[in-house]
Amino acid sequence: MQKKKLSEIELNTTLIGDCRETLKQLPDGCINTCITSPPFYALRDYQEENQIGLEKTPDEYVEELVKVFREVKRVLREDGNLWLNLGDTYSSHKDCKSISQTLSIDTGSEQAHIIDKGRAASRDSKMLKEQGLKNKELIGIPWKVAFALREDGWYLRQDIIWSKKNSMPESVKDRCTKSHEYIFLMTKNPTYYYDNEAIKEDSIYAPNKTKEVEREKGYYAGKWSNPEKGSRHDGSFKAIRVKKNKRSVWTVATRPFKDAHFAVFPPDLIEPMVLAGCPEKGIVLDPFMGSGTTGMVAQSLGRSWIGCELNPEYVEMQRKRTSQQSLF
Repeated sequence: MQKKKLSEIELNTTLIGDCRETLKQLPDGCINTCITSPPFYALRDYQEENQIGLEKTPDEYVEELVKVFREVKRVLREDGNLWLNLGDTYSSHKDCKSISQTLSIDTGSEQAHIIDKGRAASRDSKMLKEQGLKNKELIGIPWKVAFALREDGWYLRQDIIWSKKNSMPESVKDRCTKSHEYIFLMTKNPTYYYDNEAIKEDSIYAPNKTKEVEREKGYYAGKWSNPEKGSRHDGSFKAIRVKKNKRSVWTVATRPFKDAHFAVFPPDLIEPMVLAGCPEKGIVLDPFMGSGTTGMVAQSLGRSWIGCELNPEYVEMQRKRTSQQSLF
């Protein structure tokens, strides 16, 4: 597929087709940041030929994602960055007709790009055994991908925990209910664009105490008698509202989208990635565009976007969402 000049690429639009091919249309070094959530391993069948996520083994899945992000690295600017969301999966040696029967209980993961229930993928339990994966074992898919990308030349800068307030319930009784996914911040070079000021968090600081006192409302005068609970009595100092560097655990609830039968990428999760990773008037890429949340958030924050999507039925949904004037 022939590369185009950036001036020939329409911004705020989706390239329809397999991202392993459609990304080849983009010129080198044209993208500021990539924010994406690929189809998770062995979770759903989208009934699309050669779709990512239906590979027979985790290693094959990782290999396909390495191919995708090799192209992403090519189209990123030298100071570009990647924010990659991935969920994990448990190994099952059962002969199963559907992953929904054996995996949905185990993963607790709301895949971001499922438009209907579809046919669930089946896996070859013999191959899983041959790869040394025991029954009921956590595969470690996110870290397998992260380490493979690092071997392929990416800089693995940080793992961020997406903690979900409203995670899916699970019927398991021999482990905790899973309520998080990973976001990896990866970069093309050791020096890269990152605006930490844009995503700093509010904090309340008591100057003559050894620790910060975080409060949701206001700030307080007086002397703290119990900084942990915020109790106080009259005294000689004020607690001052300050900003602190954003922490690596992001608590964000999933948000339903009425036009889709799945939990989409929450806008509140994507917003700090856009603000920190892409300058104003920059370009955000999502090679697994899904319902279009990445584009919607980017556009609302004064950035342009380019998406890739295998399923053409999603594109109308994306147009509808990105045409909204406000996120809320």
